[in-house]
Amino acid sequence: MSNPLATLSTVGSGSYAPEDVHFLLQRVQMSFTTVEEKELLIQTNRKHYSEMISFEQAPTDVHKGLYTHALARNGARMASNVQALALALSAAYTGPSIALVSFVRAGVPLGVLLRRALVEMGRDTHHYGVSIIRDRGIDMVALEAIIQLHGAEKIAFVDGWTGKGAISDELKRTLDDDKRFPAEPRLVVLADPCGRAWLAGSAEDWVIPSGILGATVSGLVSRTIWPTQGGLHGCVTYDHLPKHDVTREFIDTIEAERGALGEVYPATPWTDEQRLELQASADHVVSSLATRFGTFNLNRVKPGIAEATRAVLRRVPDNVLVRDSNDSDVQLLMHLTDRAGVTVEEAGADLGPYRAATITRSPN
Repeated sequence: MSNPLATLSTVGSGSYAPEDVHFLLQRVQMSFTTVEEKELLIQTNRKHYSEMISFEQAPTDVHKGLYTHALARNGARMASNVQALALALSAAYTGPSIALVSFVRAGVPLGVLLRRALVEMGRDTHHYGVSIIRDRGIDMVALEAIIQLHGAEKIAFVDGWTGKGAISDELKRTLDDDKRFPAEPRLVVLADPCGRAWLAGSAEDWVIPSGILGATVSGLVSRTIWPTQGGLHGCVTYDHLPKHDVTREFIDTIEAERGALGEVYPATPWTDEQRLELQASADHVVSSLATRFGTFNLNRVKPGIAEATRAVLRRVPDNVLVRDSNDSDVQLLMHLTDRAGVTVEEAGADLGPYRAATITRSPN
């Protein structure tokens, strides 16, 4: 059978090792939009977020230091989660091969680590980075090529975490009428505080080290861009960041941690009771925050440490809340808000399963 991927012009593996991942993204050239202009265009419905990209600054020394601290503090936890998830995947996929389809960018570091763990277990594992865009769905050009090569039944979708479940809902919506996939697509994440994934390392909202940085821990590619001319979804490659790139170093660090682990038990999917409890708790927090800050647009509510932090980096925040401002896992968020002159509110138990949340700017 001819390889359908051979006809696609892609960015390859970015700064990852070629065997670790194949990004099914086309390289695009486009002008950068400032964060402020992008926010205005999004909130006034003149452009979708996926039609614009901002220039990604190199992380500051403080930012790098917080990443290093998170890696030292939580690297072993991430390694243990990777092993538990890989064991569960190996048991669930009984055929000869597995195709990991990671969502760019947050899912890719986890997908790389899962591929390595599964290969070590003797599994024939293939890994692809694809785009999924809120309101517009997964890149079906990329997905169809993977299905032709491996079969839909071999596919496991991978993301870094869930916030309020927007991407997991988008995945389900996109594949809803596709009988090649189960009614609940098999989405694997490290942290699932809202109970929307099929398989997760835990439900806790914790600082995932690869979630601290952007392109410099994700192969030097941007978040994904909607293809106005059709074909594969796109990305920008950041040629100004190689000296800051820790992509391979990060993988090697977690791999070393995984090699030092004792016995790890396979992760298990949520029971129906657990899932409903997690979803109810998360939905209550999101709706309460939306009501409190007077918005009907739930896309403005970014719950969870990773989503709250990325919203401060990429968007214009109106409000930032943390459960505890002394929590070491929210210190990058505190640093970024301080630098941006944004006041942080300590919300305590009102955040439910989340340790942080950001409300992005209103168009008014």
